[in-house]
Amino acid sequence: MRAKAAGMHSKDCVKVAVRVRPFNKDSHFFLFPFKSYLNPPIVWFCPSLTLLPPPPERGDAGSRCIVSMVTSSITIQDPRESQSRRSFCFDYAYWSHSGFTRDRGGLYVPEEPGGRYSDQDSVFQDLGEGVLENALQGYNATLLAYGQTGSGKSYSMVGYGPNKGLVPKLCDRLFHHRENRTPGVFFSMLEIYNEQVVDLLSRGSRTPGGLRVREEQQRGFYVEGLRTVPCDSAPQVEQLMDSRSHMLIILQLKQIFSKESITKQSNINLVDLAGSERQRSSGSEADRLKEGTAINLSLTTLGNVISSLADVAVGKKVVHIPYRDSVLTKLLQSALGGNSRTVMIATLSPADICYEESLSTLRYAERAKRIQNRAVVNESPTERLVKELKAENARLLQRLSRLGQEGRRANDETKELRQLLTHNELQIRAIQTLWEQHLQEALKDWEQQYANITQERRMMQMHPYILNINEDTQLSGVVKLFIQEGEWDIGLCDSTPRYISIKGLGIQERHAVFRNEQRRVTLTPLAGSKVIVNGNSISQTTELQHLDRLILGSNCTYLFIGFPSERGGDDWSRYDYDYFQSELAAAEGIHLGESSAGSSQTDPSLLAVFYDFIKLMPMVAEANQMSQELNKDVEFKLEIKNLALSDSKGHDLKKEIVIIVTAVGRKQVWMWSKTKFVNRKFLMEDAYQLHQAEKSRDNIAEGLSTAVLPRDKDPFWDPVEPLLLGSAHLWLQSLAFRIPLEEQLEVLGSEGTEEAILQAQLVPCTSTGLAQGEDDILIDPSELLGRRLDFQLVLEQCCGLRWIREARDRGVQIGFRLFDCSHPFYSPAVWHNVNPLLDHRVHFASLHTSQRLLDYLQSSAVVLELWGLQEGCTDLVSSGGSEDDCRGHLHHRGGRSS
Repeated sequence: MRAKAAGMHSKDCVKVAVRVRPFNKDSHFFLFPFKSYLNPPIVWFCPSLTLLPPPPERGDAGSRCIVSMVTSSITIQDPRESQSRRSFCFDYAYWSHSGFTRDRGGLYVPEEPGGRYSDQDSVFQDLGEGVLENALQGYNATLLAYGQTGSGKSYSMVGYGPNKGLVPKLCDRLFHHRENRTPGVFFSMLEIYNEQVVDLLSRGSRTPGGLRVREEQQRGFYVEGLRTVPCDSAPQVEQLMDSRSHMLIILQLKQIFSKESITKQSNINLVDLAGSERQRSSGSEADRLKEGTAINLSLTTLGNVISSLADVAVGKKVVHIPYRDSVLTKLLQSALGGNSRTVMIATLSPADICYEESLSTLRYAERAKRIQNRAVVNESPTERLVKELKAENARLLQRLSRLGQEGRRANDETKELRQLLTHNELQIRAIQTLWEQHLQEALKDWEQQYANITQERRMMQMHPYILNINEDTQLSGVVKLFIQEGEWDIGLCDSTPRYISIKGLGIQERHAVFRNEQRRVTLTPLAGSKVIVNGNSISQTTELQHLDRLILGSNCTYLFIGFPSERGGDDWSRYDYDYFQSELAAAEGIHLGESSAGSSQTDPSLLAVFYDFIKLMPMVAEANQMSQELNKDVEFKLEIKNLALSDSKGHDLKKEIVIIVTAVGRKQVWMWSKTKFVNRKFLMEDAYQLHQAEKSRDNIAEGLSTAVLPRDKDPFWDPVEPLLLGSAHLWLQSLAFRIPLEEQLEVLGSEGTEEAILQAQLVPCTSTGLAQGEDDILIDPSELLGRRLDFQLVLEQCCGLRWIREARDRGVQIGFRLFDCSHPFYSPAVWHNVNPLLDHRVHFASLHTSQRLLDYLQSSAVVLELWGLQEGCTDLVSSGGSEDDCRGHLHHRGGRSS
């Protein structure tokens, strides 16, 4: 079911649709049986349905749906504040979150006739048909999908299996219309990565640095050298697409109307943008300033262009629209504010864990719907143009003849006239060329491609091979590398006939050797190369079995397909990218669903952490490889923060992924959040690409190109800060009875490792600090109510500091909070000692002990945090020292250290 807003925009405003998908696995739901279980295709949500808001939906891990629709309004609820809701209205709304079933043919359809579920046909009827009709009328037309990764862009644009998306459906309908109108169709496909344009139809060597974007007064921005292929059928277009996603497809239509002597030409731009969450900045304002603008420049600039155009539409004065700031916005200039009829489909994931991204997408889409374009029919009177060109050529020839008679053949005017003649002749020839001639010119190209496909199918029935597995499921299975009989090297080099060429981070010139002998296939890693089979690193010759999983280098993932006789009816689809990473995580001791206590029951709190872990594993491997190739001497390691730690009540702390960054030579350590690491990795890729380009162009030595980066611009480096190493719990119950306590506490790191032994005391005392005796012990803690309570927390000594054992130039401090004190307290720093004496004493007093304080003492612990100091970082300092610095009933009177 879908809804259309009552007040449709007039003129040529950008039309905006929103679609909401079912829960996916990252939301801890398994409701929609799509092809991939790592990144299932998506279904989406759009404003404008006459429906009551659905009840909150929950999954087995507690995530819930926070998006609802009523008529043309979409409402999103802040999961942290139930009363905080935002509503938006768009042109089209599609509810694809629930209410669907799968028919015998594999199509997802509404559970009942007239149900609210919007299938692929519903979306195409509204959006695809409109785009196609505009193009056939001679207008430029653009359809772009926007949303976070996993929200359903590629499913809506491309689809899976029988559930075809907008692009294949549009092509089917286009060639159906072709029978009546005879449009010529030319196909181009490109990808923009790192501000470089990659021609996805160029199967040979690609231009270093990408293709150049040029500008002409008539054409506007265009890609120089972009391959354009004439197409005669929808299957040809699908073959050319080659299951790609995150791309820009350009369909050029040329229609010749003989009776009217009119030619109509139009472009259809079909844009599947990369995930919008790449724009998210990391936690601090400094990071946002340094990194936010550098991450995914195309999407950032697109947002700026849309905002500027939205301001223009409401009458604001805008001096500059930043089309030129990125490659993507240059190529989409006509689609946004120019000569095009444009539709945007914004996709949402409805889970509460995706609230920030979904709200950002809705705001983005709301701005886009205000943009006004100036679309005109692109038509030309072809016969009249030919006559005018021929007449002009006749005049040029006469002029040349007169110049020749005057003996001035070699002057500049003669040269210019001959250039005009040549240009006009080429235009005449192009106009008079029929579409059938274009197809004949491309026939050999098609025949070669079909021959390649036939040859590949024949090889699959004869030999074992490795099949690529990609994080983007639409790119999995695109590459098949056959292992014929004999010995085959695999790696970067392709100079010998018996070589299998692969490229990627961490791939050596000669990386490994395959041997296919006596119907056995073995794999032998070569010195210095990284090879993983079924999650385990190998260093010796290993015999491969059908459906073994291979990882070469940092993250080149392949599935080994054995001899045809071994294949049977196996289901290969379960061996997706997620499976590979789960297998790697298991090899490192990280298992899905295991609780911290070792129980076999699923621990919902670990589900999201597990998915983050396996998603980040390949990125960490790539970061380590880039660091190695750039001689940065920096290592990255994934860690689950708070895996074994609890709060002052003994409740488990929220678990999350952090990345431990170590400068090996300098023994400096940082702890980065997941978001900060992802953002920094994009900057690392920029530095690595620059290094590779300079190395290729100037043949310079490895590592020199980025070594000169200043530290504040080096993505591998940060200013050093104190690092939280672990914590220990000192329970306070004895204070409620005025009983002294002396403990040796085990300081545990985030993952349960022992970091140190801490000797600490709780000493009930008088107001002057004298220790109380046995006569002051209470039988009933309630006797303290309304009375004064004094005690001292004594930190005596740390023993066996692992942090100092690893590097003697380090130091430590102990930090803690107590009851309602607004600031943390820290012991003085001690340096260079594995077993340092602390002898730090802090006196606390409650002038009138309340029931709340008494309950706190009987049920809570003071969490003593061990902080690691490094050379170059400043000590942690308690933010206050007077009694006024503690709120409520507990006061700090100062500390002593010797």
